[in-house]
Amino acid sequence: MAQNKVLKAQARNGVGKGAAREARRQGLVPAVIYGDKKPPVTVSVAYKDALKFIYAGGFKSHILDLDVDGTIHKVIPRDYQLDVVMDQPIHIDFLRVAKGAKINVQVPVHFENEEASPGLKRGGTLNVVHHTLDLTVSADNIPEFVTVDLTGLEIGDTVHISNIKLPKGTADHSHEEDVTIATIVAPSGLKAEEAAAAEGEASAE
Repeated sequence: MAQNKVLKAQARNGVGKGAAREARRQGLVPAVIYGDKKPPVTVSVAYKDALKFIYAGGFKSHILDLDVDGTIHKVIPRDYQLDVVMDQPIHIDFLRVAKGAKINVQVPVHFENEEASPGLKRGGTLNVVHHTLDLTVSADNIPEFVTVDLTGLEIGDTVHISNIKLPKGTADHSHEEDVTIATIVAPSGLKAEEAAAAEGEASAE
């Protein structure tokens, strides 16, 4: 199992908007650690570190070791706020994660074997409906991605979550019934031909 990335933080005594503004003036991003039936802990993260972790990708789907003045908290980022003008982090929420706990995360979808799809070889287009899936997973074993095999798919075919094999110990957490992940749609030229043929049939009738 890959080792968790370590993010440094420091305890923050003040709470409220004034204390948060002061932290930001010092180049820090206010944050809070909550969950696991323990009191919330207010902390701050260096702005440059927060920016690096957020824009590295997968920020909200990876467990982190949050090092708060030498004390390690195993957490997963649950939410973060960006300044609407500057697009810079201004607050982060971290959820404590107990060993063996089940958590809900968004896991990226990867597509493979596009060359083995007759529909795509005929000029069809892969229309991705969901680039990520809402899954319930073990905190000790969060999958990096879910794979969709496109082998054999024709134009008009649809891939639902029920059509793929989810990693062991993983379950669908979406509110949709049998989530549509992707479809193979016809190229515009073929659509035009089909429409013309349909008009011709209608006229003949």
